[in-house]
Amino acid sequence: MDTPPHLVPRFRGVRAGIARWLDGIETGWSIPASLLGFVALSTLIFCIACIHGNLHMDVLETWSVGRYLAWGFWKHPPLMGWVAHGWMDVFPLTDWSFRLLALANAGLALFAVDLIARRFVRGDKRAVILFLLLLTPVYQFHAEKFNANSVLLAVWPLATYCFLRSFEERTAGWAAAAGFLCALAMLGKYYSIFLLAGFVVAGILHPDRARYLRSKAPWISLLCGLAGIAPHIYWLWQNDFGPFRYAMEMHIDRKGVHAIKGAAVFALTNAAYLLLPAISLAVMLRSQWREWGRNLRDLSPGLLLLLLIFATSFILPMLLVVMLDSDLPATWHFQGLFFVLVIAVCALRFEIPRVETVNLASMVGGLFLCALLASPLYALYRNANPNPGGRDFYREASNVLTAAWHEASETPLERVSGDDGLAFATAFYSPDHPVYSRPFAYQHIWGMPRASTFAKGWSALCFTSDAACDQWMTTIVQKVPRAHRWTFPVQLSLWGMKGASREVTAIIVTPLAKPGDEETPEERLDDVGARRRSD
Repeated sequence: MDTPPHLVPRFRGVRAGIARWLDGIETGWSIPASLLGFVALSTLIFCIACIHGNLHMDVLETWSVGRYLAWGFWKHPPLMGWVAHGWMDVFPLTDWSFRLLALANAGLALFAVDLIARRFVRGDKRAVILFLLLLTPVYQFHAEKFNANSVLLAVWPLATYCFLRSFEERTAGWAAAAGFLCALAMLGKYYSIFLLAGFVVAGILHPDRARYLRSKAPWISLLCGLAGIAPHIYWLWQNDFGPFRYAMEMHIDRKGVHAIKGAAVFALTNAAYLLLPAISLAVMLRSQWREWGRNLRDLSPGLLLLLLIFATSFILPMLLVVMLDSDLPATWHFQGLFFVLVIAVCALRFEIPRVETVNLASMVGGLFLCALLASPLYALYRNANPNPGGRDFYREASNVLTAAWHEASETPLERVSGDDGLAFATAFYSPDHPVYSRPFAYQHIWGMPRASTFAKGWSALCFTSDAACDQWMTTIVQKVPRAHRWTFPVQLSLWGMKGASREVTAIIVTPLAKPGDEETPEERLDDVGARRRSD
């Protein structure tokens, strides 16, 4: 029933523009255009705020592992490397392009969530879901660090959308798409097994399970999923299941883990990320709480399917880590928080007052405007108070090492190791783009590089304050007489204002002779690095 004209709220200025935007959601490009604006504005904010903050070590590692395409990498499945590789084949190798990749992935994730939402609601409610998601830190701060976790932001809702269509329509096309998206989720991070478990449990427990399970859809999904993951499984077998051994060492065999406490922190952190959206939605529906509660108790079949998927994917990992006495970082499940808000809004059988939606949009827009205005202030703050991990010093340190190498050798800088952040940064920022020379299987072991590595030329960087790395360098200098070691300061400077400084220690071992034939990527990774021996 249409609202009587005298009851339609009248808006002026920016609020009138928001109202017109809401009117065009079902007939125009309101949401796609807004998502493009979100990607552009968020990229600009981060580029200003982190003007000399350099990329996070995880992002630099993502680029390093993606330099050479493969069906797997030592630490994680290959999807993050594939995406970085494809992106950098098109865009320049710069901070802004990688931030654009990260925020474009977040925009795609929001578009995928909207695909699910439009199966249940229209107009204003679709916008409300996206605005509430933007009130979480997931699609800005978590997304900006593009790694094995954030690459799932778009994959999980896309896989869920395909499974939802497959469950409801039971067609071969949607079943195949669901299977391949499940494989893609596993190629992003093995934690996605809990999403797949959610699909299985939902398919078995849902009241309409008989029609789905008796159809060909689940078998088609299974076959397509296995076909999609098979090359990676073969790679795992060929490489002694390296990522699984890494996961065992870092999470299951890790000492000092309190599994119950970790599971509680996991649940509370995810709940905290939803606190502001939950409060905002409650305020919007303050006069209709009881009806909202009744709607939540009587979900439609599609929303019930989503609830079963979310409940399984959220509860099962907590139960498993308690059984295995493992840890469970909260960041692993941020890509699944969209389930809660989609269910909460799509369950509503009454209209949300337009004025409430306009108010929510105004608040979100205001927060983004404040972030844009505050971004130069944050950059100034970091100039004097750098990140504890040292990422602000990455680029300048790599420049100093590259310049010193070119003074000592006529050959390009080809290999670098040492502190992981500095080594990954040198691989990215140095114009020579040396390879990260410690094999990823031994990434956390301070061992002695082989003689053949020194013969071909090698370099390393460490923060002087890192005692373990400094001792490792001392050992190398004692055993390799021609190694040149020195310490230099790196000082930040922003808009003519000098900032904090930090000491960096470097080693260069120039090659004994000019290299012969060009090495293959596999040779460059396998030939160098550390023997499996701790200090």
